[in-house]
Amino acid sequence: MATTTWTPISWRELPALHQPEWPDESRADAARERLAKLPPLVFAGEARALVAALGQVAEGRAFLLQAGDCAESFDDFSAPSIRDKLKIHLQMAAVLTFGATLPVVKVGRIAGQFVKPRSSPTERVGDTELLSFLGHMVNGDAPTPEARTPDPDRMVGGYHQSAATLNLLRAFTKGGFADLRQVHVWNQEFVASSREGQRYEVLANEIERALRFMEACGVDLAASPLHDVDYWTSHEGLLLDYEQALTRQDSLTGDWYDCSAHMLWIGERTRQPDGAHVEFFSGVHNPVGVKLGPSATPEEVLELCERLNPARIPGRLTLIARIGADRVAETLPPLLRAVRNAEHPVVWVCDPMHGNAFTTASGRKTRHFDTVMAELEGFFAAHAGEGTWPGGVHLEFTGDDVTECLGGSEPVSEDELDTRYETLCDPRLNARQSLDLAFRVAELMRGA
Repeated sequence: MATTTWTPISWRELPALHQPEWPDESRADAARERLAKLPPLVFAGEARALVAALGQVAEGRAFLLQAGDCAESFDDFSAPSIRDKLKIHLQMAAVLTFGATLPVVKVGRIAGQFVKPRSSPTERVGDTELLSFLGHMVNGDAPTPEARTPDPDRMVGGYHQSAATLNLLRAFTKGGFADLRQVHVWNQEFVASSREGQRYEVLANEIERALRFMEACGVDLAASPLHDVDYWTSHEGLLLDYEQALTRQDSLTGDWYDCSAHMLWIGERTRQPDGAHVEFFSGVHNPVGVKLGPSATPEEVLELCERLNPARIPGRLTLIARIGADRVAETLPPLLRAVRNAEHPVVWVCDPMHGNAFTTASGRKTRHFDTVMAELEGFFAAHAGEGTWPGGVHLEFTGDDVTECLGGSEPVSEDELDTRYETLCDPRLNARQSLDLAFRVAELMRGA
């Protein structure tokens, strides 16, 4: 995967976009050294297992559900918050698995999604021009010069919060909470009373009946794979100081792995084939994703495939289309065709969130559920036309009862946006909207 000249620091010889300017380089060096001495957050064997699982997706035998917060917060960190995000992820996976009769690979945007690229390095708050908020691993969100000053010690704080989050996720997913027999428990109170929650209860009853049938046939469910689930972590690998510091050489294979997460992705703004991010991720053996916006060309996509997966390993590379509902029908098919004809074994995923944001008259950034669904429908239609597999969805959601995205079967109106608009950065689907989307995607999967 890596070139003969690749090292964990070879990216430093290339242009690295959207990196913070640390005001004190000696403090940044100290933070990098501390991170390099800390234990890995994930292990190489886990990353290899995810490559194998995504290989099944690439071959059309599974579906990827990658979802979670837009940006994790140092301020909103608690066991109930982590549990509720996991609940809605498990609910959506149950809907997709039961509705489309396919395994669902569950990857969270969690335990590391602390950094965000911004369109401008500064913003104006009142009469003051401030550095933009880049995520809690870089600076604070409070509108003061002190809070917005990049602080490299925040990388260490992000590591420790990620470690605690992973610890809890492993306890939940391996200790029985994610057991399919708990399918009713995952339904939160504010969701259960909604139309989507009631529809989910009907599905949960069907799953429960199927499990009772299996037990009646002599299947020991307590000893079966239903008791625990594989749940992997991911984030945008934007802050290269952090990613480099957590890169380790596997003692079994000698290969390098970025041990900050099981899967990393390169954003639309940093996917230049000759840039620092592509260079860095060309050398680690984790599964890697790349966001592709409406400007992506077949030539660029093929070059990325060659740079990031020259060995053509199924499951190594995921291409995440975030094109926009109004352009997906025109832009996506040539990309699908080029990759298919070049025989690159990629996972194709739709991110219907980032290409469909707009700002309301009141100044709130939002997305409309109908537009999100329109891009998903265009994504599935493009794959049907090209004879390729629509391998998954990539979403920003929360387990909380927020009002950040418009619409849904129990619609959030523009007047309601300010009621519970809590995101640090981009608007997220609430739990009801997420379930609604899962049922609709399951219907699209059945027709794929």
